[in-house]
Formats: sequence, structure tokens, C-alpha cells
Amino acid sequence: MKIIFEAIGLIHTPFQDTANTPIQSSRSDAKGIVEVFPEYLDGLDGVEEFSHLILVYALHRAPAQFQLKVKPFLDDRLHGVFATRYPNRPNPLGISVVQLVNRKENKLEILGAEMLDGTPLLDIKPYVPDFDIHSVSKIGWYANRAHP
Repeated sequence: MKIIFEAIGLIHTPFQDTANTPIQSSRSDAKGIVEVFPEYLDGLDGVEEFSHLILVYALHRAPAQFQLKVKPFLDDRLHGVFATRYPNRPNPLGISVVQLVNRKENKLEILGAEMLDGTPLLDIKPYVPDFDIHSVSKIGWYANRAHP
């Protein structure tokens, strides 16, 4: 089954290559601008009432060939790609929780940028603690990672 997505905007960040890009939004204080295309402007109504947003985006510069076993950035052992957040995956999608600083028309100023400049934006969802915070009892390989 083939699924096709169209970008609803672009994410602008200071990051031009993966070498200096933070590995998670929770570890980043980098600023960014989420530019939503004008035809989706009405969809932003009320977004400024949330302090945090979930961004869904295409990892547009990930290699076309994926691997099912990868070494994540914080470990030197192989793990199944679906047990990691490694970008080289069958469907290269990224998800980040970012802080919304300000909205001006179709541009959202954010903190916590971890994506490359020009990243295609696929969706925005509000971060709601009642829905998005979970108590966890296991965290897999991350608990015993090689690089704490």
C-alpha cells in the first residue's frame, strides 16, 4: 500500500547538516521557525493557546536505503530500527515536542529545534499532558546504553 503525504509547511532551523544537530528536542534550546503554507493558515486558529506542540515531519535527507538493524546515537550496539529513534528507517518520519514561543500569522517561533533547515512539515498537534505523559516501567536498551 502506498501512502502519499503533502507538506503543509517548512521548518527553518540553524542546522544545515546532521553533524551538529541535537539528537532530541528535549536536549535542544535551539530556536526555529515553523512556516505553515498560507492555504493552511485557518488550521492554526487557537494554536497559540498551547505552550508546546508536536511536530510531525519528513526526514527528507535520510538515506533512501534503510537498515533494520542500527546503532543509535547513544549506544554502540545494534538494535532493531523500531526500537530506536534512528532516522534511517523504512518511513523516514520525525516527531518532536517543541515549545511554542510566539505566533505571527503563519509563522510559529519555537524552541527545541532538532531538525535540519528546510524540513518538510507534515502535521502539527497540540501537546496535552493528560494525553501525552505516561508513566513507564521499561525503557529497553536505553537503560543499559553504552554512552550514558
